[in-house]
Amino acid sequence: MNERHGPVTFKGTPLTLVGDVPDVGQPAPDFAALDNDLKQVRLSDLRGKVVLIASVPSLDTSVCDTETRRFNEAAGGLGPDVIVLTVSMDLPFAQKRWCGAAGVKAVRTVSDHYEAAFGKAYGVLIKELRLLARAVFVVDAEGTLTYSQLVREMTDQPDYEAALAAAKATTKAAGPAAQMAEKRKGL
Repeated sequence: MNERHGPVTFKGTPLTLVGDVPDVGQPAPDFAALDNDLKQVRLSDLRGKVVLIASVPSLDTSVCDTETRRFNEAAGGLGPDVIVLTVSMDLPFAQKRWCGAAGVKAVRTVSDHYEAAFGKAYGVLIKELRLLARAVFVVDAEGTLTYSQLVREMTDQPDYEAALAAAKATTKAAGPAAQMAEKRKGL
């Protein structure tokens, strides 16, 4: 597995990421993670919807807390054809507790703790900490990666406006294709 030293920092200290960030325009790598009820969630199970994936180190940090709450607030305005996932290495029990305490209902949190499948497939697994780097990805209804943002400094917020605009643009572009996919399912 490829390792890259220095694409992200924590308080200025360079970190090593495991895996490669997939290229925009290519199929988004599938991955499996656990939801808050210990059920497996695969990206491929969400096909037919646009998926905004926010990768965070831990919901129990102020920056990740703020980020997830902000995407939760924005999720309603993205429409029913967009799913917002927050992926972290937090255990599903901790994610469920955090979501309940924070009142987060529009974002689905999933845990990558078991195999780090997401972290490796998207090149955001931090070798030194076994946490995920802060990043945002958008996947269209057909499973193609349409947007990728790796946040250089772990203590910084992502560019919310760019990520949300990418999700909205992807939803508009996928509208007719998603409708056709839904019709095919009904046949």
